[in-house]
Amino acid sequence: MAIQTVASTPVPGQRPGTSGLRKKVTVFRQPHYLENFVQSLFDTLGDLTGKTLVLGGDGRYHNRSAVQTILKMAAANGVARVLVGQGGILSTPAASCVIRKSEALGGIVLSASHNPGGPEGDFGIKYNISNGGPAPESITEAVYARTTAITAYRISDAAEVDIDRIGSAQLEQMQIEVIDPVADYAELMQRLFDFDAIRKLFAGGFTMRFDAMSAVSGPYAKTILEGMLGAPAGTVINAVPLEDFGGHHPDPNPVNAAELIALMASPTAPDFGAASDGDADRNMIVGRKFDVTPSDSLAVLAANAAVAPGYRGGIKGIARSMPTSRAADRVAEALGVPCYETPTGWKYFGTLLDAEKATLCGEESYGTGSNHVREKDGLWAVLFWLNLIAATGKSVQEIVTEHWSKYGRNYYSRHDYEGIDSDAANVLMDDLRVKLANLAGQEMNHYTVDYADDFSYTDPVDGSQAQKQGIRIVMTDGSRIVYRLSGTGTEGATLRVYLERYEADPALHNIPTQQALAALIAIADSVANIAANTGRSNPSVIT
Repeated sequence: MAIQTVASTPVPGQRPGTSGLRKKVTVFRQPHYLENFVQSLFDTLGDLTGKTLVLGGDGRYHNRSAVQTILKMAAANGVARVLVGQGGILSTPAASCVIRKSEALGGIVLSASHNPGGPEGDFGIKYNISNGGPAPESITEAVYARTTAITAYRISDAAEVDIDRIGSAQLEQMQIEVIDPVADYAELMQRLFDFDAIRKLFAGGFTMRFDAMSAVSGPYAKTILEGMLGAPAGTVINAVPLEDFGGHHPDPNPVNAAELIALMASPTAPDFGAASDGDADRNMIVGRKFDVTPSDSLAVLAANAAVAPGYRGGIKGIARSMPTSRAADRVAEALGVPCYETPTGWKYFGTLLDAEKATLCGEESYGTGSNHVREKDGLWAVLFWLNLIAATGKSVQEIVTEHWSKYGRNYYSRHDYEGIDSDAANVLMDDLRVKLANLAGQEMNHYTVDYADDFSYTDPVDGSQAQKQGIRIVMTDGSRIVYRLSGTGTEGATLRVYLERYEADPALHNIPTQQALAALIAIADSVANIAANTGRSNPSVIT
């Protein structure tokens, strides 16, 4: 074995987005591409002597190859120890859990989350810091700067490591520990939730279906739901992680999880349905003929947090991304705790959680989590709902409709225009910014604009700032339209349009969502000239 120094030159476009560096697999397989980025990360982190790193991913195509490359580079760069999930598998929330438990310097997570997999699909890499959360912009920008100047990378020429057998191995002077990817995470869940109550729920005939979408949550759900909690075999479907996710688009929403939605609407529907995404950090909650929006899920869990042993001491606060509905704000007000509005991206919750200003967090893109790790956590949310159902004896629909009766309903929807021309998308946003100053006071389709702005954020803990985080048009009654360009895709641009309307009257809580938001939808299309700017008369996906 020997350490090699390989000459290289910068590769354009290696700037990480909100969730790391995501590109097509074919891009990552180019010579030096992954190596350049990893070396730039190691150079940014500095002296790695004596340090521990965590490594794993969602099992998508190229995951195993990337793990081997990173292990050889870590050894060549002086890392003392790497904890790697068996088979290269480690869900994003589990990686955060292991980083925190092992007091590691950080971890490298290989995932493109909810993006499609396979040889022609997407791949991604991101770095999580010692608190278990995504690296802040100060680190990601430093890594990017290094990628523009790199001249060489260091790598061992050792043989590949056996990552399928739990145990220890050595590579150069570095110790490798292949760990059970589920064990630490399952132990943490058992401390947070009332597993005895959930076991009794299943023992009493309660039925559910969890769709792992042939992604990484399968082993976690099988171990915890069917193994530790006694749910019947077959409760978890699509449970084996596949490199191409079995052809699924592993994004848990009513469009991509159509199989589960159809089941939950059928006469033979189980009591409860749920799904998770590619790297297990997202969740979708479904009752019988009743879908729960992520915004409502956050609000309901916050209002009922005390049912779970891990939260019986009360919550310090709630944090939500700006586009997420204001349903959680009303719960925070009732509880007498703050509700923080942050940009989209889980990294913005990290300082709030570390400073104990927030306990529960959520994003409208099917992401919910808490201070137990520093990532959103799909299976955690499912277990929280099971704990709530076990404690109340009520159905999903009963829990949500009673919540609406108490707090009011925030009608909410997201319209996605996927794969549009990037230049056209930027023109649309720039045109909107020009219009902002003149929108206040305008009457539109029976609404009056209160204010319009381009959301900016100053972190209340460390003072860091983020600009241009989404354009808001807010009406005098609190209704909102929000426009954002997503940073999670790998082709073209995705325009996301968020629509929200509050309704206090329980007699008006059963209007179909798109009907309830029809006037706002028309305003959103008109103000942004969406059809003219994008060439799309309709959204690609409505959730």
